[in-house]
Amino acid sequence: MYALQHGAIDTAQLRSFGIGREGISANVAAGRWQPVAPRVYATFSGPLPRETRIAAALLYAGPAALLSHRTAAEHWGMRLPSSGPVHVTVAYNCSAVSQAPLVVVHRSRAFQHLGVDSMPPLTSRVDTVIDLAVAEPTARDAQQTLTEMITSRRVAAAQVQERLAERPPRRYVKALEQAMSRLNTGVDSMLEEIYAVDVEAAHGLPAARRQAPVRVDGRTLFEDAVYDHIGITLTVRLDGQTHLEHDVALRDRRRDNAAELAGRSRLVFGWPELNSRPCGAAREVAAVLFRHGWQGPFRHCPKCPAQDP
Repeated sequence: MYALQHGAIDTAQLRSFGIGREGISANVAAGRWQPVAPRVYATFSGPLPRETRIAAALLYAGPAALLSHRTAAEHWGMRLPSSGPVHVTVAYNCSAVSQAPLVVVHRSRAFQHLGVDSMPPLTSRVDTVIDLAVAEPTARDAQQTLTEMITSRRVAAAQVQERLAERPPRRYVKALEQAMSRLNTGVDSMLEEIYAVDVEAAHGLPAARRQAPVRVDGRTLFEDAVYDHIGITLTVRLDGQTHLEHDVALRDRRRDNAAELAGRSRLVFGWPELNSRPCGAAREVAAVLFRHGWQGPFRHCPKCPAQDP
């Protein structure tokens, strides 16, 4: 067990080895050991590796603590390793409190339902995703984190939906429900989420039909956004990085030609346009919609430049 602690040890373990307060103080004074958190020491000098910091945080928080939030996301492969504090979740009545810069302690009344059987102990995939979203500074950030995790296939949408019903988060409930609604109606990437929120909804544009099937060269492909359901033959394609791949680029060209032959209007946007200037994209979509008879109105969002008509 001690080998899994990467050089971290607590006073209870030290007592079991016959090392009391005087022995601990002597080793610290000699520079052989270093205090890491209350009642927790590293049995070496020098910088603490990430693994030691994690083990020390769990020792400090107690035997029932779980790695959670950003730290659990690192273990699940959802986030890159961080040099920041270790995040743990404990039962609501636990006495442990955050200890900067080592550990951030979170509390949950549903603690007994959060963990999975693993070493080190950590929250489940779905609970980790919800915790990441709820920890974001704004509701919009929370929506984007949830969408990113689901559309990148880190966790299944159905599992998140079930968990949100079982364990409503402490904040952003409505915002997360809105994000799930968009996912359930066809949003399938972060680019599509930005288009639905920052282009369509923010500017009063009608909501597109998403993932619309189209036959091209005998194959069924899916368009990101079409407006046929309101009587307008406009296709909007949202090109992420995969669209640079040879086979995908060829498919897109064939789909473009099929749209032209069918007499459809079409617009294409990528990350640079939607991430930095969604208002400009909204004006272009609106221009095509107006040309086809849409009555509007076009709504200016708070991010629209002042000189926009």
